[in-house]
Amino acid sequence: MSYTRRDFLKATLGASTMLSLASGAPNILVRAASAGAARRDDRDTVLVVVQLSGGNDGLNTVVPYADDEYARNRPTLRLQPKDVHKIDSYLGFHPRMEAFSRLYKEGHLSILHGVSYPNSDRDHDGAMRDWHTAEPEDPNCQTGWLGRAADSVWHTNRKDTPAVFVGPIVQPFGLRAEHVIVPSIQSPDDLTLDSTLGESQPSERFRADKDNPLLNHLRDCTANARANSRRIKAIAKAGASTAEYPAFRLAGTLRTVAQLIRADVGIRIFFTELGGGGIGGFDNHANQLGNHCSLLGHLSESLAAFVYDLEKDKLLDRVLLMTISEFGRTVKENGRRGTGHGVSAPIFLAGGKLKGGRTGSHPSLTDLDNGALKFHTDFRRIYATVLDRWLGFKSRPVLGRQFEPIDVLNV
Repeated sequence: MSYTRRDFLKATLGASTMLSLASGAPNILVRAASAGAARRDDRDTVLVVVQLSGGNDGLNTVVPYADDEYARNRPTLRLQPKDVHKIDSYLGFHPRMEAFSRLYKEGHLSILHGVSYPNSDRDHDGAMRDWHTAEPEDPNCQTGWLGRAADSVWHTNRKDTPAVFVGPIVQPFGLRAEHVIVPSIQSPDDLTLDSTLGESQPSERFRADKDNPLLNHLRDCTANARANSRRIKAIAKAGASTAEYPAFRLAGTLRTVAQLIRADVGIRIFFTELGGGGIGGFDNHANQLGNHCSLLGHLSESLAAFVYDLEKDKLLDRVLLMTISEFGRTVKENGRRGTGHGVSAPIFLAGGKLKGGRTGSHPSLTDLDNGALKFHTDFRRIYATVLDRWLGFKSRPVLGRQFEPIDVLNV
């Protein structure tokens, strides 16, 4: 008896939930989960990565409002001491980041200063590729660090996908894997079965040989997919009626992430984005003040809604969120009331198991790297931290060598 490719894909619904391609091409395999209560890995921690596309201006995010050099270098972009949300006598959050300030005081937000890497690339494509591959010395690297992390825990009997991208842009390179297929979705519905596929019984051709291990596996996986689909739908419906999120795209994306975390379907890594991909909305060479203000407001309020949503159901201790951006900006503003491509910038961590506060010193505003803040913390140390100490994955095979983790987690 012959089978078409579509027959095979339909048969493997439980080995994966079917994610339809926008082009109308055949569906691709993306995930599976166990029937009944969702099965967890040995460690059930979750990592959420939020990319700030375009190069976030860290100097107007965590503001050295008391530094005279800041005022001298930014005659139109500087933020006034009376407007920032003060962290201490030197630093404060951007005026639109009141929610970040609140999270920081509650111990749910940490700031890691001066993050970049040696000989950093100030071109968008090159720098973003470096952050995504975690292999700046290898321009020909064909996989992303999160893709390799997913591969490192993959095995032939695994039915869950360990990673997923949530958002409307092209999937970032950081999720490119060698073995695992990482799905891209925009809502929980993309990981559920429709009624015709979700409730129908297996066709007779796939029941014919009870001794065939492949067909038995496909039958079991189909049952798992149906049960899991019902679970995701129920969780999404319940979450939609209780959680409060602002009307921002990032907030909606994080709401989807929260719903899938509640569904507990085995996804350990979520990746999402703010700024629009490509060069991105954080690339403010002109008229930076208003656009940056809006983006930071979206980031702050969306992330806070996500944190409080998870905290409400006692899930926050399972989750660590990390922001990344390809580079910071120049200290001195240009003649168009914007900034150029820089080097270091702060990274933010949010979650329920943080030590809180600030890690590392704020870079000097006078000792610069070609007009930009110098770095002192290699971003791969942060990657090693979230891999080794949070997810429980081994960072050495993912990053190519061992980087010293940073002491920021209460685990």
